[in-house]
Amino acid sequence: MAHIQDRWYRPARDGATGKILLNSHGKPVMEKTELYGKGMRYKVRYLDPDGEERSKSFPDKQKKRAEDFLIEVESDKREGKYVDPRAAQKTFKQVAENWILGQSSDPKTREVLRSRLESQIYPRFGKLPVGRIKPSTIREWLGYLDERKFSENYKSVLFNVLSGVLDSAVDDKLIRDNPCRAKTVRRPAGGSPKVVVWPEARVWKVRAGLGDRFSVIVPLAAGLGLRQGEALGLSLDDFDQEEMVVQVQRQVRIVGNTLVSAPPERGKTRTVPLSPAVLGEILDHEARFPAVPVTLPWREPAGEKVTVRLLVTSEAGRAYSGDLFHKVVWQAAFRAAEVEYRKRADGMHALRHFYASVLLAQGVSIKELADYLGHADPGFTLRTYTHLLPSSHERARLAVDGVFGRPEPDDGLQAA
Repeated sequence: MAHIQDRWYRPARDGATGKILLNSHGKPVMEKTELYGKGMRYKVRYLDPDGEERSKSFPDKQKKRAEDFLIEVESDKREGKYVDPRAAQKTFKQVAENWILGQSSDPKTREVLRSRLESQIYPRFGKLPVGRIKPSTIREWLGYLDERKFSENYKSVLFNVLSGVLDSAVDDKLIRDNPCRAKTVRRPAGGSPKVVVWPEARVWKVRAGLGDRFSVIVPLAAGLGLRQGEALGLSLDDFDQEEMVVQVQRQVRIVGNTLVSAPPERGKTRTVPLSPAVLGEILDHEARFPAVPVTLPWREPAGEKVTVRLLVTSEAGRAYSGDLFHKVVWQAAFRAAEVEYRKRADGMHALRHFYASVLLAQGVSIKELADYLGHADPGFTLRTYTHLLPSSHERARLAVDGVFGRPEPDDGLQAA
C-alpha cells in the first residue's frame, strides 16, 4: 500500500504490552528513531504498474512535497502516464544513440543524423539526464543557435532531431512530456527558399565552361532532372532506347570517407522520360568518352562490390564524389566561362530546378513532376515550384465566359 514513511520518528510502544502509546487526543506518541537527523526524512513508498516497490525520499520540512508526489504517482498510474523516476536518469546521448537505430537502415542517413547530434546537440544535452531537460533548457539552446546566426532551415533541422529523440524518451516512458512541445518553446520556422531558375543563356555558358568531357552533366541534370549523385552514378545500361526512358536506380556518395554506390534518396528508384535530343547528347558523349567500368561497394564500405559502366568519370577512369566534382569540375566551369559563382544559387541543383521549370511551362502536372524528380510527396514539389506554375488567370476567365459570356450582337441589332 502506498504511504509516506517518516524515517526520523516512529510511534512509541508500551514496553510491557507492545501497544502503541496514544496522547490525550488519541494520536500516537512519536519517538525519535536511530536515524534521526541523518539523511532524508520522508520516504514515499509505492508499487509501480508492474507491482514492484519503488520509493523516493524528501528532506526534512518537505512533507507536503512528498504528499504531492505520492498523489501524482497514483494519478499517473490510473491514467497510464506513470514514469519511473529512475528511468529519467538515462542520459540524452544514450537515448539518442538508440533513436538513431530506428530512423533508417541507410548508413548515410545515420551518419548525417549523428553528425548533427555531435556538432550542435550533444555538447549541450549529451550528458544531461533526459528528466532534467526542461522547456527552459530548450529555450536557452535556441538562443545559442540564434547567436551563431544559423539559418532558420538549419535550426529547424536541428530542432526536429532534438524533438525526435525526446519523443522516443516519451514513448519509452522515460519522461512524461517532450519539453520541445511546451507552449513557451518557439519552434524554428524552417522553409524552402524561393527557387530562382537560371535563364537558358546561363545554362549554356556554364556548359561551355565544363568542357567536352564533363558537358554531358548538363543534359543529365537539366534534361533528366537528376540529382548530382545520380548523374555521377548513371550508366548507359540504365537507358531503355526502345521505351525512351531512363531507370534512375543508383547514386554515388560518400559513407564514412568511402565512395559507395547506393540507391537514390530514400531508396526511391524511378523512371524518367527520355527525349530524343537528350539521348543524342548521351550517345555523342559515349562515342567520344566511352563509359568506364567502376567497382564500388554497395550502400556501405563493407557492402558487396558492384561494377557499373559510369558515364561520368575522371580522365583516370575513377568515379567522382559529389563534393570532389563540385570543387574540381563544377566551380572550375564558372571560372572558365567567366560567370560569377553564387554560393547558394549556383550548385548543380540549379540544373534540376531548370528541368522542373521547363516541364511546368509545358503543362506537365505537379504529380508527374514529383515522380520524375523522385520526390516522395507531391506537396513538397508544389511548395517548391508553385511560383513557377503558369498563371491560370486567363484560363479562369475563359471558363467563366463559357457560362456568363454574352453572344456577339448581330449587325441588325447594332444598326438599331
